[in-house]
Amino acid sequence: MNSHLRVLIVEDSEDDTLLTVRELRRGGYTLDYVRVDTPDAMQASLEQQSWDIVIADYTLPVFSALQALKLLQSRKLDLPLLSSPVLLVKILPSPP
Repeated sequence: MNSHLRVLIVEDSEDDTLLTVRELRRGGYTLDYVRVDTPDAMQASLEQQSWDIVIADYTLPVFSALQALKLLQSRKLDLPLLSSPVLLVKILPSPP
């Protein structure tokens, strides 16, 4: 199992982003991550590099997890999208 993740985080709060990153690192992962909070910023990030996973706040002032999913689908990207940091701890196994 590869313990390095490229994570695209759809989140308007820098504090919440840092909490998510901290939990992933506590789980043994090393990360490359970018935080976006608009459809345009997400689109640009998807064009700049490939990602292993998208973690999205369910609702943002001008964006949502559902819109992020639709953006992934429109680009025909088969990436896992988690819409709650609480799920993160339960879904991602710890690396060996």
